Amino acid sequence: MRRFRVLRFDFDTRVHILTREIQDHWEERNKELLRRSRAQVERGLVQEFGELATAQKRQNFIDLGPKPLSILAFHNGFLEQIRVGFVMGAYYPALTAACSLGERILNYLILTLREDFKQTPEYKRVYGKDSFDNWDLAIDTLAAWDVLLSDATIEFRKLRDQRTEAIHFRPEVDTNDRALALAAIRSLSSIVGSQFGAFGPQPWFITTIPGEIYIRKDWENRPFVRRVYLPNCRLVGPHHRIESLWPLSIKEGPWDGPEITDERFSELRRASQAHSTQGSASDGEGLAS
Repeated sequence: MRRFRVLRFDFDTRVHILTREIQDHWEERNKELLRRSRAQVERGLVQEFGELATAQKRQNFIDLGPKPLSILAFHNGFLEQIRVGFVMGAYYPALTAACSLGERILNYLILTLREDFKQTPEYKRVYGKDSFDNWDLAIDTLAAWDVLLSDATIEFRKLRDQRTEAIHFRPEVDTNDRALALAAIRSLSSIVGSQFGAFGPQPWFITTIPGEIYIRKDWENRPFVRRVYLPNCRLVGPHHRIESLWPLSIKEGPWDGPEITDERFSELRRASQAHSTQGSASDGEGLAS
């Protein structure tokens, strides 16, 4: 039996290269490698964001932290725009945009999933509307449907409060826009990384296969996973091989077996990984000889 493997996702971890400290005990070649990588990232930031105020832009980029590892959906592009705005110093626009994107994610989830929950008490509160600006209604509904993870629920409530403070007039926003924007973007990033993560402890993942993530069999037909995750996956057997990432090309191994458990799939996949690694090592030895 095959499983859905997560293969389409978005991330940016360049900040780790900027913030990682060189350790005294490292070999000199490793120290030099990090120095070169850091210089390359810094040149890239200048090319991307411009030469003016480079020190502040660099600090803004660092303070944002890594872009969350997320499956592909509408939010990826908008989150990137928000991050760019913050790096460039457009703090208040980034603040309001982060709040708006949080509301848009709630709307997206309600409108995408509500037909799957027609038999629930919550459905009658959301079935006849085209959009929702009541965050409590949206959050409570999605939580009742067991769609939102607990971490995402907490961060949505934080972002709801941040939105209230940002949108309704408060004089202190005039002088505290950077801190408020950073807090909102961090809450939004936590939501994306948790609810839409491509790797991690999410309950719908098989996490026992090194370097690869698959959807658990008993989660495949749950509305959120089926509608949001599966479009970012490919259905593969335990002996498949990725021959090309762009364009994506997968070669399937022999697999005509019956239904198996997630645990058995993991065992077969790990065995296949080990076999491929051994084969690659043998090929390398042959070439070296």
